[in-house]
Amino acid sequence: MSVFTLPQPEREARLLPRLVELTERHRARSTAYANILAATGHGPGRPYARISDLPWLPVRLFKTHELKSIPDDEVFKVLTSSGTTGDVSRIYLDRAAAAAQTRMLGQTLQAVLGPKRLPMLIVDTTAIIKDRRSFSARGAGVLGMVTFGRDHVWALDDAGEPDLQAVRGFLARHGDRPFLVFGFTFMVWLHLYELARAHGLDLSNGILVHSGGWKKLVDRRVDNAEFRRAFRDDTGLTRIHNFYGMVEQIGVVYLEGPEGGSLYCPDFADVVIRDPGTWEPLPPGEPGLVEVISTLPESYPGHLLLTEDLGVIDGVDDGAWPGKRFSILGRLPRAEARGCSDTLVGAS
Repeated sequence: MSVFTLPQPEREARLLPRLVELTERHRARSTAYANILAATGHGPGRPYARISDLPWLPVRLFKTHELKSIPDDEVFKVLTSSGTTGDVSRIYLDRAAAAAQTRMLGQTLQAVLGPKRLPMLIVDTTAIIKDRRSFSARGAGVLGMVTFGRDHVWALDDAGEPDLQAVRGFLARHGDRPFLVFGFTFMVWLHLYELARAHGLDLSNGILVHSGGWKKLVDRRVDNAEFRRAFRDDTGLTRIHNFYGMVEQIGVVYLEGPEGGSLYCPDFADVVIRDPGTWEPLPPGEPGLVEVISTLPESYPGHLLLTEDLGVIDGVDDGAWPGKRFSILGRLPRAEARGCSDTLVGAS
């Protein structure tokens, strides 16, 4: 069952009442969130005509405040974002929320992987998933993806170095039919692409799902187009799907479509691009701050989050899948994003 089916008008009509319901749910269950809503003029019962009118939270608040809508004894798992000690988001999930995020992630990925679990090559090391209660963003991402593959092989050894023998063994067993490759973008490039090129490995039956930003590849002059070209020309791998997601909205991935280039929203999610000076929503073609929207977060108020990423809507209902197509352009300089975050931190 595909989750890339809703044209934008129908998507907004379905999402708006559910998002209003979630706002009231979190208001009732989180004092900190209720205080933020009150301080920003979003009292109970306020009507909302558009998704973009709903009250968003700056994602940075999850680094400075405990925001959860479940009691302590119902916390099943705590996810943490990447970052230095003390500068990480903490996301609290109960059992139902953890199950829902796994289920919806699976339904999203079926759009490119199909319904059956594929043999899986993981471009990482087992060291990042040792603590099953508290994960880094990278560990959570890997663990979330592992369930959608089978016959797993880790491409890196315990020291984090490429394991050529393991990769060759995997390809000998599974390389003649579709297989899944997952990893974070810079690691896929440094530890799989360069390994495959150097040793003439054939990845042509692979389906690569990757994420994690491009900052570490800038000095190598590798952007998305070059990434796709190099894999195609040097390894035969053509089915490549970048995705955008974050631990603060776990279970939602904005997936690159089959044509490459743009990211798409699954049916239970959306994006708004906002002017960083006025916070007003921007039309397609105008870059601004990315607000991510999802109906999944029920254990914490993460359904409407203003990120610190710059993006642009590339088109609406005009691509391979319906809904908005968008691109991530990079990070907003921290000083420019501070105004919104400081206002809400002071309010809570």
